[in-house]
Amino acid sequence: MIFSNAMTRRWLCFFAPASLLAFGFTHSYPQNIAQFRGINRDGHYNETKLLNKWPESGPELLWVTEGIGLGYAAPSILKEKLFVNGEIDSTSYLFAFDLKGKLLWKTPNGKEFFGKGYSSQFPGARSTPTVVNDLVYSCSGRGRIICCDISSGAVRWAVDMIKDLGGYENEFGIAESLLTDQENVYCFPGGTTNNMTALNRFTGKMVWRSGAVQDTSSFCSPVFIDLPARKILVTTSHHYIFGLDCKNGNLLWKYKLKGFEAEGDHCNTPVFYKGNIYYVAGDRNGQGTVKLELSEDGSSIREAWIKPQIKNIFGGFIITDNHLFTTVKANYLKKIELSGGTVVDSVKTSAGGLIFGDNKFICYGNNGDLSLINYENKKFDSGGKIKIDKGNLQHFAHPVLADGILYIRHGNVLMAYKII
Repeated sequence: MIFSNAMTRRWLCFFAPASLLAFGFTHSYPQNIAQFRGINRDGHYNETKLLNKWPESGPELLWVTEGIGLGYAAPSILKEKLFVNGEIDSTSYLFAFDLKGKLLWKTPNGKEFFGKGYSSQFPGARSTPTVVNDLVYSCSGRGRIICCDISSGAVRWAVDMIKDLGGYENEFGIAESLLTDQENVYCFPGGTTNNMTALNRFTGKMVWRSGAVQDTSSFCSPVFIDLPARKILVTTSHHYIFGLDCKNGNLLWKYKLKGFEAEGDHCNTPVFYKGNIYYVAGDRNGQGTVKLELSEDGSSIREAWIKPQIKNIFGGFIITDNHLFTTVKANYLKKIELSGGTVVDSVKTSAGGLIFGDNKFICYGNNGDLSLINYENKKFDSGGKIKIDKGNLQHFAHPVLADGILYIRHGNVLMAYKII
C-alpha cells in the first residue's frame, strides 16, 4: 500500500512508542520489572551471543499465535510469562501466555479504541503492559487502567482516566505505557485538573494530581530521571516536553515543541544521557531532533541544538557509543554525533521500530521488513532481512528481545523467533 506524505504523518501520529536511555543519573530498575522497550525504557536489551547473520529464510520461527486480537502494543516478558494487550469483539483484553505461546489467561478491560472517521482505520490496543514483581499494569486505548495478579489475571483495582479522572480522549486513542516505581503508577489523563496523576500502585488511590502543562496528552510513554536532588518524570504533551517532580507533581520546566500538527507527532520518549535530554519528533515544520541541557538539580533546561532534518515519528531511538541512532522516513538508519548533531554515517533500512542488543540493531519496518544490522568497530554491517507476512493491518509494534528470542507482533498475530 502506498501512502502520501500527509497520510503517512497522520497514520503514524497516534502511536506512542519511544525510547529512553538510562545512563549517568537515570533510573535504575531491578530485574523484576518488564516494560515498554526494555528494563530501562531505552530500547537496549541485555542479550549476548545473538546471531551475526540470519539464514536467507530468516531465523527459526518457534511459534505463532493468532489469538491476541487487534492492536499495535508490544509484549512484556517476565517470570516465564508474556503479557500483551489486544482487542477481541470490541473489548480490550490483557493476555498472559507461557513462553511457548500457550494462553494462560485473559482479562477484559472495558471497551477498546475504534476511533471515528480517519482514526477508525487504526483500531485496537496501543499500550505495552508494565510488569512489576507479581503485578501487571495495563491501559486500554480508551484510558482504562487495570492492575492484575500475574498468576491468575484477577483484577486488583481499576481506574478510568477519562471517566474517573476527567481526562481527554485522543483522536487516535491512549497509547501511554504506564510508568511505575516502588510505590506509584504514573499516568497522563490530559485533563485540566488532573493533567498528570500519581496513583498508589497497590490500591489505585490518588497520591497527587498536577495541572502540569495544562495541555492534552500525546502518545508518549514517560520515563524517570534520578538525580541527587530529585527524581523527575519526563514526558511529552501535544505541545511540550516537560519535567515534573515525582514527589509532588510540581512542574519543574517545559520546552515548547514547534510545528505542531493535528493530533501531534510527539510519540518518542525523551532520552537522558550524560546530563542532557534528547528528543526526536516527526512534525513537518518542527524541531526534529533536539538536545536540551538539564541543570544539575533538574530544575531547568537550556536548548543546546536542534536538527530539523532528522525526524522520526514513533520508531524510537537508541543512544550508544556517544551517538544517537534513529531511522528516518527516507529509509535510512542515521548515526548522529551528540556534541553538535552532525550525521556521521547511515545505512539503508526500512523506517520503523528500533532496538539494540549485543552490538546489533534490529529494526521492524513499517513496511513489514525485519532487519538485522550489526554494529561492530563503529561500522554498520547488514546481517539479514525477512518480510513479516503473517498478521494484519499496520506494522507498528516495537520488537522485543528476551533470552535470545525475538518477539514480533503484527496486528492479531504474535511470533517468536530464535536468534541465538
